[in-house]
Amino acid sequence: MAGIYIHVPFCKKKCIYCDFYSIGALSKIPKYHLLIEKELALRKDFIGNASIDTIYFGGGTPSLLPPKSIAQILNSIYKTFQISANPEITIEVNPDDLTGEIVRSYISNGINRLSIGVQSFIDEELFFLGRRHNAASAEKSIALALNNGIDNISIDLIYGQPNSSISSWDYNLKKAFSFGIKHLSCYHLTYEDGTMLTRQLSNLKIHEVDESISVQQFELLRERSKQNGFIHYEVSNFAKDGCFSRHNTSYWQGIHYLGLGPAAHSYNGLCREWNPSSYPEWELGVESEKPELQSENIGVQNRFNEILLTHLRTIWGVDLSVLMQDFGNAMVDQLLLNAELYLKANKLDIKNNHLLIPPEHFFTSDGIIGDLIIVDD
Repeated sequence: MAGIYIHVPFCKKKCIYCDFYSIGALSKIPKYHLLIEKELALRKDFIGNASIDTIYFGGGTPSLLPPKSIAQILNSIYKTFQISANPEITIEVNPDDLTGEIVRSYISNGINRLSIGVQSFIDEELFFLGRRHNAASAEKSIALALNNGIDNISIDLIYGQPNSSISSWDYNLKKAFSFGIKHLSCYHLTYEDGTMLTRQLSNLKIHEVDESISVQQFELLRERSKQNGFIHYEVSNFAKDGCFSRHNTSYWQGIHYLGLGPAAHSYNGLCREWNPSSYPEWELGVESEKPELQSENIGVQNRFNEILLTHLRTIWGVDLSVLMQDFGNAMVDQLLLNAELYLKANKLDIKNNHLLIPPEHFFTSDGIIGDLIIVDD
């Protein structure tokens, strides 16, 4: 099995926290699908003859693509690869872009999952984040999706915002769960280099939320999710049983994928490739049939560490017997030595020979995993 990711870089407005590659040149949208189809033909061999189980339109703002363009991209994928019997096909959407007609067209094109970039149900928070929708349109978009036939819906929310509180976060959570959604992705606001948010922080126009509030918001998130029958299956992701994101889970479990579009990454187990974060460079490479790619072969130590970085983000953790088989005793012994203090503190656990981080400690998972990875002396 393998997955395909299509990066759609177009945005009407750049959010202040976003460091994903995006452009405002909406005039390039009409022919974008043609470039993606051509790139697909040029790069299809990267993942060999693997059957495609998941397709994901991310961005940027994929919902700016006309449904006909999406249909043509999907048609090309179906012609190029063998597709599994029940593929998961997801598109990220901005609440302002959805109409009943668009939702129905998505369904007719085979899309069966929406990831709606709500981020907040509070207008003041949306304004701060630089979102172009308001709380009313966020609520309307979820209702539109449900009423027009898509019930596999994920909502994105952001916590840890400056001036946010426990009560404001609780309001967002209760509002999200009130729609009967099946998946929730919640991310702590991060300050990435080069973003407007980080510049505001550096200029002292804003201040980071107190860490104690962030921790309480995380704990409230876990509590409300459990009350609503959700499983905390990955650091930032919660879902009803059977409704985990198959596409994102494949990333965390090391399944191969092909990335199309500027800045998209690909992985086939042996090497990683990525497109330039420049629309003109990417476009020129595709049109000249000489894609501008960067790549790296994945050595033994890097592959071992990548498994830790991805698998330990999930409730399944990492299978020690598989690590032993693939990498040998010495590396696994070093891993367990690095893990010793965290095991004693119950911040790591071993169940059925899987090393894992208990979900209640996912909030500090980056630090835990950072101490586990193996580095050269």
